[in-house]
Parts: sequence; C-alpha cells; structure tokens
Amino acid sequence: MPKYITKSAKETQKLGENFARYLSSPRKRGSRVSVKILDSRLHGNDNLATVLALQGDLGAGKTSFLQGFAKGLGIEEKILSPTFVIMKRFGNFYHFDCYRINKPEEILELGFKEIVSNPKNIVAIEWPEKIKKYLPKEAIKIKFKFIDEQTRELTFNI
Repeated sequence: MPKYITKSAKETQKLGENFARYLSSPRKRGSRVSVKILDSRLHGNDNLATVLALQGDLGAGKTSFLQGFAKGLGIEEKILSPTFVIMKRFGNFYHFDCYRINKPEEILELGFKEIVSNPKNIVAIEWPEKIKKYLPKEAIKIKFKFIDEQTRELTFNI
C-alpha cells in the first residue's frame, strides 16, 4: 500500500492531480501497480464506475485531494465538499460527501446504484464508511491521516 506525506494543502492537491493523470494514462507492464487491477478499477471491468473511497477525519485533506484530482481530470469548476447537498456532478465525475447521511439507504435516493454501474463514471466518496454496504468492493480506498496543522499522510489501498 503506497503511502505519501504532504506538507500543505497545495501538495495534497498536487498529489490528487497527479493521481488522476496517472489513472487516466496508459500504463506499461512492470509498473509498481498492477495494470490489470488498475484497469479493472479505472474502467470498471466493463460494468462499474471507477470509485474512490476517501476516509479520514474532518480537515484531513479529502476535499483538497479531490480539488487536485478534478483538475487532473480536466475539470475547471471549483470543487467544494457537497456536505449539505451530498452529491455534486461535473460531467461524468460525481463527488459524494456522506457525512450527513444517517442511514446507508439514503444514498440510493440519489441514484447511487445507477451512477456506480456506469463504467464511464468516476465517483469520489467522502465518508464511505457511512454507506459501506453499497460501496463497490473494487473501490480504490484512500486513507487520510492528520499528522499536524499542515502535514497529512495518505495511504492508497490499490
């Protein structure tokens, strides 16, 4: 499981941007991450969206990472956490913030199953533990750990 330390929100954004570019670029055999695993996760093995599950406390850097990730996908709109509306859509990129969800079934009212069933979609979920029973097992899990005021540790379960 690759780990990264970022020392500012800007570094966390840059890591997100680089990760989006890495996921969307052709990969060569022998790369550090299995091409077959990433291809099935990125392209949803023909029947699932690419799903990122971002776990971490408030202020741990999840939204900063997604701001960079969206930039890496070529999205120019400003990415803010959809805490109160729960979901925002930017073309085929969906950003869910499940912090305010009380029951996992609430996510279904937003068309979640259909969204993650479309292999053209990229879905980022903050607070995925709130909807664990509906989270695809192929989701790329990224854990954010608050080290100090500026420093974060990100662990990728790829």
